[in-house]
Amino acid sequence: MPVSLLFGVRRCLRAAALIAISGFSAASCATLESGNGATDLRENTGLIEEVKAFGKTLGIEPTEALSRTARDEAVLSMLWLWMQREGTLALAAPVDVRLAIGYGADRERVRIEQVYRVDHYSVYYRQGNEFADARSVATVGFAEEPIVRRVKVVLHEDLHGDVNFKIPWEIEEAIVTPLGSLAAVEYFRWKGDEKNLQYALASVSEERQVSRELNALVARAEKVFALEGNVEAAKQIILSLLPDYPAYQKQFERQVRGQYAPTALEAKLSHDLAYYRYFNSVADLAEKAASLKTLIEDLKGLPREVTPAIADEFLQNLSAKYGANSR
Repeated sequence: MPVSLLFGVRRCLRAAALIAISGFSAASCATLESGNGATDLRENTGLIEEVKAFGKTLGIEPTEALSRTARDEAVLSMLWLWMQREGTLALAAPVDVRLAIGYGADRERVRIEQVYRVDHYSVYYRQGNEFADARSVATVGFAEEPIVRRVKVVLHEDLHGDVNFKIPWEIEEAIVTPLGSLAAVEYFRWKGDEKNLQYALASVSEERQVSRELNALVARAEKVFALEGNVEAAKQIILSLLPDYPAYQKQFERQVRGQYAPTALEAKLSHDLAYYRYFNSVADLAEKAASLKTLIEDLKGLPREVTPAIADEFLQNLSAKYGANSR
């Protein structure tokens, strides 16, 4: 049964509570698939254990996230919403509003129809079962995902553990995302799995291109919002720029499918900055560093209260350090 979101900013917490109740109601009839689903879960458990152990060799301390399956515990899914004031982007400050709403069902069992209206705010949302918390369990759906994605997700969520990184979310996500992808490459190299190594390398290459294109688009979008007096007209101009950035356009359109793009625009761009702002820069550093383990250890030196400006300077200094070491 679809859940519709219709609220103004002052009412969003009330609406969030209604969404959570709808999720738990849907969960009451949820059952664990038998047969192949149970087999997939068992095989996936072994993979997760191995990936977590491998991550430790890179300096990624394992966490409890995804360490149990839907056979062991009830599934907890999340609905995440990002809200950004219309005509603005989260460049030098965090996203204006970030909500996480838990519900007791596989994400596929509670379908969000769309956000119809949020006064004065852009809003983007997504659902998922994988997150950096011990309550995140591996579902049958996760076990059926391509192995490259599963390895990336396990390493990504472990990197979020406070024992690894405990910095503001919008910076932590931008550091953890490339490190998880790069660590997945090292995992398949260690396994001698040439086929999936090539897939993992291709994924990193694609994500680097997305990072470059996103940063370029955001720079143009900021100027459009500054120069265009009408916010709705500015949104249409920015959306018309997407074909200039084909790798990012592909991702944007896939992830906002079912959502109204003009409503999602500012929040989606701000969300994606949190994930991909530094992807290409971190991948560049990985090519210069003595090893990925060295890079991870050095990035753990980011100050606890890091800002985008401080992070930019930190990465530039690290690049200079690695460059000097290679001479």
